[in-house]
Amino acid sequence: MRKNDTGPLPDLPGDIGVALVLLTRLPLPRLPDTAFRRQARAAWAFPLAGMAVGLVAGAVGLLALGLGLAPAAVAGLVLAGQIALTGAMHEDGLADTADGLWGGHDPERRLEIMKDSRTGSYGVLALVLGLGLRWVALSGLIGAGFMWAPLLAAAALSRAPLPLLMTALPPARAGGLSRSVGRPGRDVSLAALALGGAVGLVAAGPAVVLPALGALLAVLIVAHLARTRIGGQTGDILGAAQQVAEIVLLLGLQAALT
Repeated sequence: MRKNDTGPLPDLPGDIGVALVLLTRLPLPRLPDTAFRRQARAAWAFPLAGMAVGLVAGAVGLLALGLGLAPAAVAGLVLAGQIALTGAMHEDGLADTADGLWGGHDPERRLEIMKDSRTGSYGVLALVLGLGLRWVALSGLIGAGFMWAPLLAAAALSRAPLPLLMTALPPARAGGLSRSVGRPGRDVSLAALALGGAVGLVAAGPAVVLPALGALLAVLIVAHLARTRIGGQTGDILGAAQQVAEIVLLLGLQAALT
């Protein structure tokens, strides 16, 4: 095992690889088992995993624009690319969170609902509204001549607060992805926020500041609901937080740029 597999210093290639494995379905070379001992510390690279998703989905959008498709069609294909690249894990988390937090009367029942593979009314409505708002915002941005800036900014910034949520809240259940990854330290959470903010500023400029603050507030609201309703966070809560943050970012960027 290398000296820095579990140490405090970043292992740039390894940590980025772990973040990509955790948050995407991109075809990647097999990582050594030792790399996954750093899953919690690798969370600083979550914004980079988001940026990778944004880059590939943006390439799909660029091809669609080259074919002369309408902005709404381009936006739909970009969203389809994002969903394919992440295996719809964030959308699934949003649906399960909506069903669980509003469908149960106590923490145990809510966690049971969230673990159920079936999607209820709250989950369907959350998916329809979430996808619809992202689609409308992206369509407006693409129609106004903006695609790369909001796409990359939202993809990176929407994943930047996830380590903070993992640090602030304990895992709500004994098993699951969230507990297996572990709880990042405060330094990791701050590094992820700083990295996401840097990517957002480079991609979209000062226009991203207010949407980013709005997205952070939205994630804090999700964290509050998770703490009060199930006593902590789960992988589904993290997915829901990413989706809510991305929606706020895209809507805010549409208002700022168009």
